[in-house]
Amino acid sequence: MKYINKIYLASVFSLGVFHVAFAQQPADEAYFRNQIKILASDEFGGRKPLTGDEDKTINYIADEFKKLGLKPANGDSYFQDVPLINVTTKAKNNQITIKGAKSKVKLTSYKDFIVWSARNSKKVDLKNAQFVFVGFGINAPEYGWDDYKGLDVKGKIVIALLNDPGYYNPSLFRGHNMTYYGRWIYKFEEASRQGAAGVLVIHDTKPASYGWNVVQASWAEHNLELLSDKKNLDQVSFKGWITKDAVTKLLAASGNSYDELFEKAKEKGFKSVSLAANANINLTNDLKVANSHNVAAILPGTDLKDEYVIYTAHWDHFGVGKPINGDSIYNGASDNASGVAALLTIAKKYTEQVQRPRRSILFLSVTAEEAVLLGSQYYVEHPLVPLDKTAADINFDGIAPRGRSYDLIIGSKGDSETDDYVIRAASAQGRTVVTSKEQTSGSYFRSDHFSFAKVGIPVVLASGGFDYVDKEAAKKTSRHYHQPDDEYHDSWDVKGSLDDVYLNYAIGFSIADADKLPQWNANASYKRIK
Repeated sequence: MKYINKIYLASVFSLGVFHVAFAQQPADEAYFRNQIKILASDEFGGRKPLTGDEDKTINYIADEFKKLGLKPANGDSYFQDVPLINVTTKAKNNQITIKGAKSKVKLTSYKDFIVWSARNSKKVDLKNAQFVFVGFGINAPEYGWDDYKGLDVKGKIVIALLNDPGYYNPSLFRGHNMTYYGRWIYKFEEASRQGAAGVLVIHDTKPASYGWNVVQASWAEHNLELLSDKKNLDQVSFKGWITKDAVTKLLAASGNSYDELFEKAKEKGFKSVSLAANANINLTNDLKVANSHNVAAILPGTDLKDEYVIYTAHWDHFGVGKPINGDSIYNGASDNASGVAALLTIAKKYTEQVQRPRRSILFLSVTAEEAVLLGSQYYVEHPLVPLDKTAADINFDGIAPRGRSYDLIIGSKGDSETDDYVIRAASAQGRTVVTSKEQTSGSYFRSDHFSFAKVGIPVVLASGGFDYVDKEAAKKTSRHYHQPDDEYHDSWDVKGSLDDVYLNYAIGFSIADADKLPQWNANASYKRIK
């Protein structure tokens, strides 16, 4: 349905509880653009947690909340402390030498592998640690799959394939819709549960959905982890990535073929292989333990003010890193200055609305999303408002630049009753709702909404699709994922971004005004949690 003239000239629609203007307002676009431009400027240094640029960033966001008249969400403070460990791990001589039954192989840090340690310890020393190829490194009873069956990996280094078997065989797992078992963070978690000393995930661009350069930009230095009461000693001694080429050499040195093991690993009933290869692993950790911060503000509701709708967007990016084409500041304009700008724009619209929602609205800008959703994970473990009184989470991540589209994608269609709100709002905009299919990249698990889903809170995943109004302009749009050239430009098309801002504003207001909290559907994987 071609909607631009019909809907935007009509300008208003009813969701049954209130009217929302969908005609884009110049003031909204100016405010949205200005927030991106400020937060993504060199002045904010790439918004790295545990740096002076964090202080500048969180104080700016808190000041914007104050200007909008929002109340602090943590007592009299807009900040929630998030204890982190910041670690830079270096291998001795920047190399690891593997002694195989057939030959020796020297692997070079950054080029062949990237590792780090979450433990609050200055050194990692492993003597003659044996390598084990564990296929996908998955223990999934519901899919009848256990790569660790009958295997003792205590004190050993496991090597695991990325993604899950469904990526290669649609009859397995959820086919091309990646499960959480396919995520590299799951591989780390399972290796720790199995008692491994270390874990290396094999990088391959297609199943990863990003290149080795993204791994280098994301994990080569200054890795962040939540610091547990156990000082993270329940985690593996080290974890990280290894290139496919390097693994091929390692396996050959042990008398094995990568191609042969890879083909076997894709089949049900695969038995992991202990390799005739070992190494002395000598790592040093440059550690810093400190508090980062989530930033949180509340718009109080009316008669249901003790229940909440949460909007989230992470404020962090990678700070200053290795220069690329002479640029060392990873500005993170799309990822995720644009998400914070959306959060602030929606907060502004709520405060301008004469009618207040029945439920309270929590605006939450979290830290350390780029380090595997750490700020949101900490929040759901230490919530500022009761989880059982939280109706839904609506998350923004990489919302701009985006041109207008005739369609709208629901990333979790069928999971919960939040779909109904999305469909109604999209219909009012004249947009066709489609389901995100073949999510081979596991996008559902890669942003902060997943932390809320894991604890049983329904989430809203709704954003513009790919049936663009201006298809030629859309071809020129690039977000430069995790690179220094993710920078704001006045030439950005943000019309589609604002469509999504208005849409999610309307969805949140509708949920906040509804008579009951949205529920998970019967077949949803997270229903049992709540």
